[in-house]
Amino acid sequence: MMHSRRTLLRKLVGGLMLGGMGGLGGCTPAQPLSVASHVWPGYEFMFVARDEGWLDTRQVRLVETASATASLDALARRDVVAAALTLDEVLRARDQGLPLTIVLVFDVSLGADVVVARPSVTALNALRGARIGVEETAVGGVMLAHLLQHAGLEASEVVRVPLRIDQHAQAWQDGRVNALITYEPVASTLLAGDAHRLFDSRRIPETIFDVLAVHRDWLDVHRKALTHLIAVHFRGLHALQRNPGDTAFRLARRLGLPGQAVMPTFRGLSLPGIDANRAYLDPGDSRLRDAARRVSDLMLRSGQLGQPASLDGLTTPRFLPAGVRP
Repeated sequence: MMHSRRTLLRKLVGGLMLGGMGGLGGCTPAQPLSVASHVWPGYEFMFVARDEGWLDTRQVRLVETASATASLDALARRDVVAAALTLDEVLRARDQGLPLTIVLVFDVSLGADVVVARPSVTALNALRGARIGVEETAVGGVMLAHLLQHAGLEASEVVRVPLRIDQHAQAWQDGRVNALITYEPVASTLLAGDAHRLFDSRRIPETIFDVLAVHRDWLDVHRKALTHLIAVHFRGLHALQRNPGDTAFRLARRLGLPGQAVMPTFRGLSLPGIDANRAYLDPGDSRLRDAARRVSDLMLRSGQLGQPASLDGLTTPRFLPAGVRP
């Protein structure tokens, strides 16, 4: 399945580069900046900005997807020119020929990405022979590699069950998996039931970064829109810090959680501000680039990349707001 997905992505990229991109082919800002995103706490400030009227929808069009896989597919088809993704997903897309550049770090996962398990699975070594649900074409692939490493297991010693994030809850309810690599808000829902936390991203710090990635050819074309979108993201983040109760209820609808359950989903996330973003995105000396090297090595060993990731043009801080407040 991974091979066929790579082949499809290469064909899409190659065909679209040769044949143009329809409404996107002329590299003119006739259309708004199109950004794909699935539901995830760190991405939601863009949608709060849209719902509150802070986002100029003449400049930016948010495209809601069901999963990271769907967002990657939208990028490959050129339905969008930007997407909210994890660092490893960006490396995978670049490996398949999509020249993406990271312009914003939404968050760093410190426990929000989690492996939940049935009560009978009490330890990592109990996963031998288990059916593990995972979105292999997204961040789940990196989580699975780390999980197996920590458990001392080979990939052949578990049964991988491919599942997109929008299939996780139902697969768990149907009893199709013994363990599930998932994330918020699904994780909170399952943990409120019979699931327990077996492993999470606290064990792999500075590995899972959620970022805004943009097709390199469109960075200058959409300079104004990118600057605007990033500014209203920080406005939403500031609203959460200043008035968490009110903002949590505004976030609740898309997260599919009661208002009082929203804030706990952020406990496993570091939400970097403008200065931290500038440090992460500095192409000369960047913690994000260091993380990309480590993640690339892991993905190469586990067969998720065809070659070591090139870090040329991976990040730029030039669309960040100049001041502390947007």
